[in-house]
Amino acid sequence: MSADVSKLDAYWMPFTANRQFKQAPRLLTQADGMFFRDDKGREVLDGIAGLWCVNAGHNRPRIVQAIQQQAAELDFAPPFQMGHPKAFELAERLAALTPAGLNRVFFTNSGSESVETALKMAIAYHRVRGEASRTRLIGRERGYHGVNFGGISVGGMVANRKMFGSLLAGVDHIRHTHDPARNAFSVGIPPHGAEFADDLERLVQLHDASTIAAVIVEPVAGSTGVLIPPAGYLQRLRDICDKHGILLIFDEVITGFGRTGNPFGAQTFGVTPDLMTVAKGITNGCVPMGAVFAQQKIHDAFMTGPEHLIEFFHGYTYSAHPLACAAGIATLDTYADDNLLTRAARMQDEFAAALHSLRDEPNVIDVRNIGLVGGVELKPLDGQPAKRAFNIFLDCWEQGLLIRTTGDTIALSPPLIIESSHIERIIDTLRGALRRAA
Repeated sequence: MSADVSKLDAYWMPFTANRQFKQAPRLLTQADGMFFRDDKGREVLDGIAGLWCVNAGHNRPRIVQAIQQQAAELDFAPPFQMGHPKAFELAERLAALTPAGLNRVFFTNSGSESVETALKMAIAYHRVRGEASRTRLIGRERGYHGVNFGGISVGGMVANRKMFGSLLAGVDHIRHTHDPARNAFSVGIPPHGAEFADDLERLVQLHDASTIAAVIVEPVAGSTGVLIPPAGYLQRLRDICDKHGILLIFDEVITGFGRTGNPFGAQTFGVTPDLMTVAKGITNGCVPMGAVFAQQKIHDAFMTGPEHLIEFFHGYTYSAHPLACAAGIATLDTYADDNLLTRAARMQDEFAAALHSLRDEPNVIDVRNIGLVGGVELKPLDGQPAKRAFNIFLDCWEQGLLIRTTGDTIALSPPLIIESSHIERIIDTLRGALRRAA
């Protein structure tokens, strides 16, 4: 059934060109496996795992059944001073997947909430240890950490920040890692730029380490256009944080749950943070949920004082929601059944070769990849930033492919169940769109 355009006005859509959309709506009505179906009955190949989240593909039976059964058994349980069994089961299952030491799990409802939680944990951790002067938060240029005030404050995407005033005080940013002059068309991890981590030393000199609580970065900066960290960069950042007693936070909302070829990006790059935020793939996108993984030492620092008092004054009505926990457990089972948390490592060479075959297509100025995530950066149209990529997005939609654009970069993050035929179809469709837009 096609959309009734007279009934589209009430919904103010997020991160959407609302006026353009409502002139020609793109409505999805069904999904299964690698495909959506739209309101006209067309099959649309999902090239972005919904929104970086449907890692196991759509309509997975274990997850669907778990949500249905949970809704009938226990629809809600208050999370403050109460619990339910599946919350503890899911936390144990998740802690078994994380890098060693990240064994305490605090549940949220989204990536934005996970970031807010991690930032508050970092500041409060220093306070309970007697270093209350450590309140400053350090983000990175071109970083994306959700849309709450803490997240956009430490984030570094200008369009997300410029309309919302002065944001949080006491926040600064290190430089981004994008270096096309040396790293353009790198296959996998780019070789140049580990020294960009040294920009943190500049901020230590400016503010003094005794004022800095934490540094937050995405292992792979996804929403800004798939920026892969240079070889050695994250380890160098880890070393500088250790040197100055600064907590390191990895925002793995995108890179978590198999996207880079391991359960988490921290394992792919061999660097363990103090705090790690996740969401999206934790429930395969089926029920909103997020989490923060904390090092044992951070959790234990709060466990002092009288036992009847709340240790950390933070949480959400829907933290560890029963339906989300049921979906999370079933999602982990589904990942395990199909070995999906490492499948990107097996598919990445084929995906990379196909993606980099676009390097000589019209207006392509860079191609970036790791695991099953890729970015194709385009030369902007004169005086119309982001327009070329948006035109290609619309063209691909008409051809039955869903991609994502950020600025003039096309981002791909297909479900981890992707097969060779899907890769071929994605690249062929994108190639045709690039040529038509020339």
